[in-house]
Formats: sequence, structure tokens, C-alpha cells
Amino acid sequence: MHRKICSIGNSRGVSIPVDVLEKLDLSVGSEVDIKLDEDKSRIIVEPVRKKKYPKGLDREFVSQVNEFIEKYEPALKELAKK
Repeated sequence: MHRKICSIGNSRGVSIPVDVLEKLDLSVGSEVDIKLDEDKSRIIVEPVRKKKYPKGLDREFVSQVNEFIEKYEPALKELAKK
């Protein structure tokens, strides 16, 4: 599918066909991640999917747990061996 780069204010953009948006369950205002793959000279656009946490958990708690795991990963792995 070929598209042309267009001006959007001081930026540049590429329009996305409605049928593609519908297949990905995206609409105006949806968030996407844009990644540059320099090795293959391509731009990758992926939908941002909001994580749904179990009742009682929130993003801040999960973030703190992930930081703890990252900080103490070597010790946690040693404990798991015992």
C-alpha cells in the first residue's frame, strides 16, 4: 500500500486508510508507538494497548514491583535455586 508523506503543522505524516484502522480497532485519538528500524530502513507503527490490571492493582503498583524485580533480580534468582 503506497501513501504520500504530507505536512501536518510543523510535522510530517502519513494517512492511514479507514479499513486498516478498523481492523486494528483504532480511531482518531488512539495512541501508537513509532519505532525506527535503521537497519532495514523502515518505520514501524504499532497500536498502544493499555494493560488491564486485576482488581486491586494499578499501574503505579505494577511499576514499583517491576523496579524491585529489576533491582534485585540476581538475588531473587539465587533464592529461587534454594
